[in-house]
Amino acid sequence: MSNFKTMTCTIVSLLFLFCLSITIPCCLGYNVVSFGARGDGRTDSTSAFLRAWSAACRSTSQPNVYIPRGTFLVRTLNLNGPCKRRIEFRIDGTLVAPVNYNAIGHSEFWIMFYKVSGLNVYGGTINAKGHGYWSCRNGGKSCPQGARSIQFMWCNNVLLKGLTSLDSQRVHIGIGYSSNVRVENVKITAPSGSPNTDGIHVQNSRGVTIKGSIIKTGDDCISIGPGSMNMWIEQIGCGPGHGISVGSLGSSNNEQGVVNITVTNSVFTKTQNGVRVKSWARPSGGYARNLMFSNLIMRNVGYPILIDQNYCPNNNCPRQNSGVKVSQVTYKNVKGTSSTQEAIKFDCSKSNPCTGIRLQDIKLTHNDRLRRSAVSYCRNARGRRGGTVIPRSCF
Repeated sequence: MSNFKTMTCTIVSLLFLFCLSITIPCCLGYNVVSFGARGDGRTDSTSAFLRAWSAACRSTSQPNVYIPRGTFLVRTLNLNGPCKRRIEFRIDGTLVAPVNYNAIGHSEFWIMFYKVSGLNVYGGTINAKGHGYWSCRNGGKSCPQGARSIQFMWCNNVLLKGLTSLDSQRVHIGIGYSSNVRVENVKITAPSGSPNTDGIHVQNSRGVTIKGSIIKTGDDCISIGPGSMNMWIEQIGCGPGHGISVGSLGSSNNEQGVVNITVTNSVFTKTQNGVRVKSWARPSGGYARNLMFSNLIMRNVGYPILIDQNYCPNNNCPRQNSGVKVSQVTYKNVKGTSSTQEAIKFDCSKSNPCTGIRLQDIKLTHNDRLRRSAVSYCRNARGRRGGTVIPRSCF
């Protein structure tokens, strides 16, 4: 009987150790504390993070970088690949930038993943402490260019999940020249008056999915730049901010197009715009086509549906005709309230009119104390409507 009990205890112990080994491999990997990092919020842990990344990147067995609970002060992090195996970067604590904005502000980024193929980033919180930088910008002073908080450049097969990004100097999350990137369940926060703090900016990338995220910031919740294709965006809570934008496009003559973009099942709250396509009024070989905006709720949003081919946020406007060709754009089941009387506005290029626009089942009312009805505005735009369209379509 005693032998049976002994054998049973041994089996239970082995099963426990087996389960432990498969459930928390990250904690048995490359812990930044083991490389000298200190989670006291004051000690510069940049070198320790870089040493941990370098060791994990060279590893051929369970390459995991682990940031435990605590507050870790880090300056610019260049996390370069390629790595030997798919690598995990798990943040259970908080990463903070130095209070002096110059410490990271002269770089284009704060945390950069470069040429990493096969990457999972889970996390935690990153706080760029951008208030000082915004004050510099808003005060008209001579300021550094500012840093994006986290950037993926030339990366493939990436998962970013559960990250909270606070107070970036500029863009919170950037994705460039990358493919097969999934962004899930992120929370992005910066004040509505913070300049150029786009939540997520995608450019020259394909196969990007963004879902299940809350974005409250001072610029576009999501901006989709030239060279972006095959993007899927869903279940986004956007606002405050400038909405979800394709563009700005038309900055140069030799510009890549934007194609196959879907934005669906999302809610916009008190944003400056809803879903927007924007291009500069100057010659360009760029284009935007096959865009789908569906199942969207607008809550007191300025210009819920907008194509603006005379985009010029400042006073130095080119005042030409946009060369960007906008075509095959569908708006389906978009409902809610507009803070502007023009709930639907298509201000397109005289030399390259918008074509193939479709409005299907739209109901947008003007949130106005004077009870003025919402209206549609069309210039150089061609399309058709289906179902009930409120306000009345100008096609």
